Amino acid sequence: MDKKTTTRKRRSGLIPTIKLEQQLGKQIYNALQGSVVEEVLRKVKTSSGDAYWRSSMEGHSLKVQEDLLPDFYALCQEVKAKLGFNEPVDFYITGNSEVNAFSIAAEDEGEPNIVNINSALFDLMTSDELRFVIGHELGHLINKDTRLRRLIFFVFPPETTPPVSLQYKIRLHGQLAELVADRYGYMAVEDLGVCVTAFFKMASGLDLVKMNVSIDALIADNSRRLEYFLNDKGYSRSSHPVNPIRVQALNLFATAPSQKKLQEGMDQLISILLKVGDSELDEYTASFIVSAGLIVANADAALNQDEFNRIVETLSDLKIFPRAFIDQVAKGDIVKTFKDSVENILRINPGMRENMLAYMIQVVMSDKMITNEEVELLYGFGGDIGLSDIEVANLIADAIQKSYVPSIESIS
Repeated sequence: MDKKTTTRKRRSGLIPTIKLEQQLGKQIYNALQGSVVEEVLRKVKTSSGDAYWRSSMEGHSLKVQEDLLPDFYALCQEVKAKLGFNEPVDFYITGNSEVNAFSIAAEDEGEPNIVNINSALFDLMTSDELRFVIGHELGHLINKDTRLRRLIFFVFPPETTPPVSLQYKIRLHGQLAELVADRYGYMAVEDLGVCVTAFFKMASGLDLVKMNVSIDALIADNSRRLEYFLNDKGYSRSSHPVNPIRVQALNLFATAPSQKKLQEGMDQLISILLKVGDSELDEYTASFIVSAGLIVANADAALNQDEFNRIVETLSDLKIFPRAFIDQVAKGDIVKTFKDSVENILRINPGMRENMLAYMIQVVMSDKMITNEEVELLYGFGGDIGLSDIEVANLIADAIQKSYVPSIESIS
């Protein structure tokens, strides 16, 4: 990307939304029974979040008003109008050395939304860079991901933890929502160079002019660091995507000649965000979980829903979309996948032999039925990986004693 690219305006026809972000948002919302929970909250009025934030802003921050801060007020209103956002918004400035800003959606219809900008940003940012920041925060409100975030925090307060599979999807949705908000920030200024310098100022806390850092140098550095992530060495596990992804995502949005080309480029970047494990062993383990689970579950000629759920639950530690990965493995040669994964796992970490067998035992017991065919399969696998019949029997006995529960049908 050369210097000319950094100021190129967005081509017409490209939309700021990201399909996967919308799909994940709907899935998480439905999983949390969003329509039911939100209706309950509206009736009981238990949420005090809006009052807390509004009281905090009014009591400890400076409200951006036309008669008090006319220039910055005009800038905020200009960005709001350019993005076509018609809902009321109260803008605040908080005395805080952290280079950050945030937005909070109003809980009640008609109430103003909140956008806060920390004072540290004014020491670093140009007027156009502030436009990008404000556009980004308004983007969260336009995209309504703040509404989903509120629902998540209500269902899973800070002292609780969502299931692992949901944790990964919540994180991925949040990261994609940041990329969507970045697009709105870009639309507020339509200058990629401004967005790039804003990113690096927020990341470093440095005034790039004083440090004599050029945009070309920043772009070159970003490309080098992006290669690190694309070559399967890095992963992004924080609430925000890493800057190399964010910068390249905006570059694509600004320069892609069509929605198709934009999607192709984004698919490559999103593949980084989809990574959960960070090693070769994780991939072989994921393949083993699916192939071994399906083989064991079908040993009694019937794949039970409880057995399938056990496979999905275990796989959720390694894949954000476990069901899609199961479908992928099931369409191929399951036996070959099983043998290859076992061979490679033992090559990398022979100490996983008992763990692999223990997982297969858990799949066997998940439907509350233990058949002779399943037990014979366990002994056969144990022997193949170097365990004696006594070692296999001890593992089965230990699992039965610790977690076996007879089915209701068998005792009713």
